[in-house]
Amino acid sequence: MLISPLASARRRVAGALLVLTSLTACAADPGARLAPATDAAALPPAVIAALQRARLPQDALAAVVVPVEGRAAPRLMHQADQALNPASVMKLVTTYAALDLLGPAFTWDTPVYLDTTPVAGRLRGNVYIQGRGDPKLVVERLWLLMRRLRALGIDAIDGDIVLDRSAFALPAHDAADFDGEPWRPYNAAPDALLLNYKAVAMGFTPDTAAGVAHVRYEPPLARLQLPTSVPLAPAGTACGDWRMGLQAELTHAERIAFQGAYPAACGAREWSVAPSDPSGYAARAVEGMWRELGGRLAGRVRDGQVPAGLQPAYSNPSPPLAEVVRDINKHSNNVMTQQLLLTLGLQKAGQGSFDAARGVLAQWWQERLGPTDQPVVDNGAGLSRAARLSPRALARMLQQAWASPVMPEFVASLPIVGVDGTLRRRPALVSGAAHLKSGSLRDVTALAGYVLAASGQRYVLVAMVNHPNAGAARPALDALIAWSAAD
Repeated sequence: MLISPLASARRRVAGALLVLTSLTACAADPGARLAPATDAAALPPAVIAALQRARLPQDALAAVVVPVEGRAAPRLMHQADQALNPASVMKLVTTYAALDLLGPAFTWDTPVYLDTTPVAGRLRGNVYIQGRGDPKLVVERLWLLMRRLRALGIDAIDGDIVLDRSAFALPAHDAADFDGEPWRPYNAAPDALLLNYKAVAMGFTPDTAAGVAHVRYEPPLARLQLPTSVPLAPAGTACGDWRMGLQAELTHAERIAFQGAYPAACGAREWSVAPSDPSGYAARAVEGMWRELGGRLAGRVRDGQVPAGLQPAYSNPSPPLAEVVRDINKHSNNVMTQQLLLTLGLQKAGQGSFDAARGVLAQWWQERLGPTDQPVVDNGAGLSRAARLSPRALARMLQQAWASPVMPEFVASLPIVGVDGTLRRRPALVSGAAHLKSGSLRDVTALAGYVLAASGQRYVLVAMVNHPNAGAARPALDALIAWSAAD
């Protein structure tokens, strides 16, 4: 039933009187719970209509829309206390906690050690590279790391290159466990020495005169057979699902192969995959980059630990945490988020393990938001069937984040609806009006963040759908954003 604006306003005033005491307590005590508002229980008509078109029941959606300051009555409280799977929206908890605990300027170092002094371009000993959890040691920064080794005057290493990955204590990981697609980079496991997210970018450039598409790979990977070209598909073949058409073989630890063809109509394209044997990825990448820079290696690249008392020859600093958080939330990078969670354990509890990290985050939540509504963070990235969080709890956290010193860095990390990141293709509002993080898994669709309304009021919006047909709920969530912005 449609409600007139005047009647709606009167009901909101009445509801505000009912919740005034609770909201005042919430503003004074960050652990206080937002009081339910009876006038805010009903979903907006446009959202109900979108759910009906998607054949989703109203109870499949849990949603909260509240002012960022937490002083006024909620606009919407629909099943706000259900503990649901938030998918990648869980990244908001991990990234805000990291900004709050470590500070936006925090950086990771990756030190490099030599156990002897090079003479006449030759190092008659070992090189040690110590990983300390840097989430963004990508191709360009790996090149710089190894280039500095060459800049020390080292042309040849008679010993080994030793990779120290002991900073993190991690359980065994099977990349196929989550969804049976181990070649997807989002399934990569964290690593104290995480290089290029354990992914290889394959670039395809068609050459019609030669009848092939040339293939390049970044980073260079040693001891991995990589074809330099793939046949072009017959003339006139549409681009379509070109990845499927390549018929890539990605399960062999020693090679990548293509049994299919590449359509020239696609032009230049790029495809990132996680090669088989992820535990050997770092060794292949380090050796491949060293040899590409002209370095010689008599020994091998192997795992080990830096000898006690050895001082670093140099160190490679990461970008600041504010930039890393922006990459995580804008592009929903799972392995970077897990690196960040493990870093919280390493920096605040002295142990780079998931158990230690979850303990740090639980203590932080209790200190900032109180002992109730603790999230089940699992790996902190939302790539989990066990993660749980209620919309009310997340809304409280987002209200606190808005009032915190790290608010500018945190809000700037969120995708702008219709503009960038994972939400660039969603219906656009007024430019910059909605900064939201999305999340999706099988049976899960979610959104959370901030919406600036036409009235000038800014709202926290949280919406989660847990249902076998959750993927069909996107229009309903878009309608919720539009309703929030139209206030």
